[in-house]
Amino acid sequence: MDKQQRTGEWEKDEGGGGLLCRLAHLVLPYLDPAGLASVSTTCKGLHVVSKAITSSRISDASRYLENYPIPFFNSVDSELYANFIYSPVQTLSTSPSIPWGGGSGRVRTDPFLVRVEGAHGCDCESCDLDSDSNCPCMDFSELPTRECGPSCCCGSECGNRLTQKGISVKLKVVKDRRKGWSLCAAEFIPKGKFICEYTGELLTTEEARNRQRLYDKISKSGHFSPALLVVKEHLPSGNVCMRINIDATRIGNIARFINHSCDGGNLCTLIVRSSGALLPRVCFFSSRVILENEELAFSYGDTTVNSTGSHCFCSSACCRGILPAEHT
Repeated sequence: MDKQQRTGEWEKDEGGGGLLCRLAHLVLPYLDPAGLASVSTTCKGLHVVSKAITSSRISDASRYLENYPIPFFNSVDSELYANFIYSPVQTLSTSPSIPWGGGSGRVRTDPFLVRVEGAHGCDCESCDLDSDSNCPCMDFSELPTRECGPSCCCGSECGNRLTQKGISVKLKVVKDRRKGWSLCAAEFIPKGKFICEYTGELLTTEEARNRQRLYDKISKSGHFSPALLVVKEHLPSGNVCMRINIDATRIGNIARFINHSCDGGNLCTLIVRSSGALLPRVCFFSSRVILENEELAFSYGDTTVNSTGSHCFCSSACCRGILPAEHT
């Protein structure tokens, strides 16, 4: 029995109900765009389900895991959306794959991947940034780098957990003819506003180097856009440098679409620590007012590190023509 005959038998199952069609909403979300397009041509029922899944993917890159939908817009080519696994928080490289249609609504998962056993945070019931709070976790600078965390008594509604509550601004992903997918503002964003965290798979330095070598090899054979971010922080002693490797190529959030700008762009990058959490998180804040429809961008680093990097299309007045690309 060939594929077409088998499909026909499934469609006629139980008085024409179609076993395959009735289970399609459970199976099809696991397919990539090419697989979904192929299945949609087999029968009318599967075409309807496939079309609904495709529309859902286009309408929200976050799979309904953020506070607002983040739609895709493409007037450049036939690519309807970017195919990746959305995660609003950091993950380990050994985490199981989640289908695009998976997830649990708008309930966010724990933002703290590893906790420090026995750590002590604040005893506050709620820490109000606008009050004369004596909370030891408070950072009263313009852009705070320290927040309450898992070792604190306050809950998720605490005012000192700004970066732990998901994306609170309206965004969209727009296809650019030269840059590819770009993250843009879907509303006016004031200066100092939290935009998003850079999430993805947390890697060891060895894993990061191995993946970068693989990505470099794949990039030579065709169009490929890796999203491996390496952040280095010099600790107060001055003799130690902490390195964070986050790969959002396969698993990550919408931060993977933020492009480079040689003039620094309109975002600033902060390493945010939370009481009781072992690992810090990389977060983006608006460094100035951002207008609706304006692209979001930040500096990937110094272009002098790798003079053979890819072409830069940021179009800023100080564009160096080359994307920063560190030898990992």
